[in-house]
Amino acid sequence: MDEDIICIGCGAVLQSDDPKKAGYLPKSALDKARTNENTDVYCQRCFRLRHYNEIMPVDLNNDDFLALLNSLAEKKALVVNVVDLFDFSNSLLSSLKRFVGNNDFILVGNKFDLFPKNSKQSKIKDWIRQEANRMGLYPKKIFLVSARKKLNLDTLIEYINQQSQDKDVYFVGTTNVGKSTLINAIVDMMGDIQDLITTSRFPGTTLDRIEIPLENGHFLIDTPGIMTESQLTTHLNAKDLELISPKKPLKPATYQLLPGNTLFLAGLGRIDYLKGESTSFTVYVARGMYVHRTKTINADAFYEKHRGELLAPPASDDQLPALKGQEFNTNYKSDLLFGGIGFVTVPKGCVVKTYTPAGIGLGIRRALI
Repeated sequence: MDEDIICIGCGAVLQSDDPKKAGYLPKSALDKARTNENTDVYCQRCFRLRHYNEIMPVDLNNDDFLALLNSLAEKKALVVNVVDLFDFSNSLLSSLKRFVGNNDFILVGNKFDLFPKNSKQSKIKDWIRQEANRMGLYPKKIFLVSARKKLNLDTLIEYINQQSQDKDVYFVGTTNVGKSTLINAIVDMMGDIQDLITTSRFPGTTLDRIEIPLENGHFLIDTPGIMTESQLTTHLNAKDLELISPKKPLKPATYQLLPGNTLFLAGLGRIDYLKGESTSFTVYVARGMYVHRTKTINADAFYEKHRGELLAPPASDDQLPALKGQEFNTNYKSDLLFGGIGFVTVPKGCVVKTYTPAGIGLGIRRALI
């Protein structure tokens, strides 16, 4: 029986039987890989991701991922939960307490480079700690980084070096938070191979755990991202994901609103201003995302007419749930949260109703800026 060969990009066992299943490689390429043991081999899916940024769907079983995470409680490990700072509540693993057992865990907030330049790290860390505590989670430390820009990685690497002397380091998280990109950046800064793990903006790239040996005899371990319905990004196609994912620091755009006005964040978010004084709403979303102001009385008709065209994303053929709203009263200067899209800062004393598809990612916090 031939020994299994593992895709170095996603960790799946390579096979040539079913193109729809993880680890597929055409038989000729797989045979070639078996005869050349020194070659790093990528499955067809990882190859297309790396070279063409194309996603190929595969059948995935989330239960397998959860079983892998459940085994962490039995190991001696440092657990690193990577979260998306622009979708924090939905990318934080609320079940982390069950996974980690008696092990320490830290929170690493990724995409910090996208926050406006005047953002205070201490304020963001305080907010993260409060939100984690509210969910019954008490991280040992909190780090703010940018995996893509390799920002603030030195202190994280120093901490991992200290903690990995007697244990392995497991990176866990939901899909699309930049977990594999972060590990690649860490490995690169440690002086090893660049871009070892396949990364992309598409959810669910890592299909099995990937172990990266450290000089001290322990491992950095990348686990599969958990796909969750509570993340808007898992509902969008590749083109829409590209449009809503910021590439540069968010630039504030200010709109003067009266009660009876509505703001659309393309076709994915909506804010109805219900009660308050004439005031300014400051929008923080990707620069290419269309924002439109209209009267609330006309908003439903405007949305029906222009969704998928002027109000895009989503594309007109996307099967997204209908917009669902939630009312908020701002008792202090607040950020209205649109998980995976961005946030909108509003002053104290406003009553608003915010919407996203199925209400996914809606929330409010004390203003961070």
